[in-house]
Amino acid sequence: MTDRRERPPRSGLAAVSTALLAMSRHLEVRDVLKTIVASARELLDAEYAALGVPDDHGGFAQFVVDGVSDEQWKAIGPLPRQHGILAAMLHEARPERLADVRQDPRFEGWPAAHPEMSDFLGLPIRDGDETIGALFLANKRCSGPARAEGGCGFTEDDEELLGILAQHAAIALTNARLYERSRELTIAEERSRLAHELHDAVSQKLFSLRLTAQAASALVDRDPARAKGELQQVAALAAEAADELRAAVVELRPAALDEDGLVHTLRTQVQVLDRAHSARVTFDSCGIRALPAAQEEAVLRVAQEALHNALRHSGADQVAVSLVRRGQGAVLSVTDDGKGFEPRAVRRAGRHLGLVSMRDRAGGVGGTLTVQSEPGKGTTIEMEVPGG
Repeated sequence: MTDRRERPPRSGLAAVSTALLAMSRHLEVRDVLKTIVASARELLDAEYAALGVPDDHGGFAQFVVDGVSDEQWKAIGPLPRQHGILAAMLHEARPERLADVRQDPRFEGWPAAHPEMSDFLGLPIRDGDETIGALFLANKRCSGPARAEGGCGFTEDDEELLGILAQHAAIALTNARLYERSRELTIAEERSRLAHELHDAVSQKLFSLRLTAQAASALVDRDPARAKGELQQVAALAAEAADELRAAVVELRPAALDEDGLVHTLRTQVQVLDRAHSARVTFDSCGIRALPAAQEEAVLRVAQEALHNALRHSGADQVAVSLVRRGQGAVLSVTDDGKGFEPRAVRRAGRHLGLVSMRDRAGGVGGTLTVQSEPGKGTTIEMEVPGG
């Protein structure tokens, strides 16, 4: 006797492994949601799949579908509310497996443009006691005669398999949320640091600029030669302030990595910093190819933090930045000839000079960070990322 169900393109442990690996590759919440939905639909060979993340107002903060075209989705209209079967999954936190969702007493209909659905399988996605999403599938694919006879539909095995996927989906979604919150906090910290830099550097220069301009104004009539010298100083201070401001703005809004790439972005920032500071700042790269977006952003931010430390705190005359290929990944090095420090003493004193943040960034993308420094012998910050 033949099985009336068509098997998925991939089956067994290989298919489950592929789905779980796909979910673990993404850090952005939206990408994770899309991957969960696509993986579930393919794994259980369904025509439609969707995942809703509830908000606190009876609706959905995010709702991702797979199997519905963009045109269909636009025609369907606003996101669904938490009612009917969706509400049952979210509030009762139990699976729902139905031969025909349209026959269920909780069914409340759908918009005219909504595709027809019959057999239905849905599960809540839970993080501990909290329901963080509802994942559901519709229309199990099967041969024409089986469908016509009212056969096919989702089985207990399908429900068990989707339950495994939902458990891992909860982990992936929770990790993605933590990543985004961490990034938001990091951005806020960077903005605060840049605000202090602007106050300490640019504001001081502008204050000097104002005093020098006042002195020049007072000397114009009685000592034109000295007034001319003061005005030359005004021009020099204005140029320095402009360079400081440009350097801070570059850190705040770096060139788009997607458009310019990591090497070009780093080179541009090093050139700006070289003009803005008395220390000589250089950049060199070799054999670099594109890295995953999260890794490129992490490398850029670690380079910025290391450069900030070298230029503001080390008293260095020379700062060298290099980015070279190592295997499938890359190694960033920022080396200065400044006063250096004792890393263990810095950790004991709690003055980490951004080292904790840099290590967190490196670890967050699967990389490592090493620090080599001695008093009077400069410092080298090295970050290695494994590549995609």
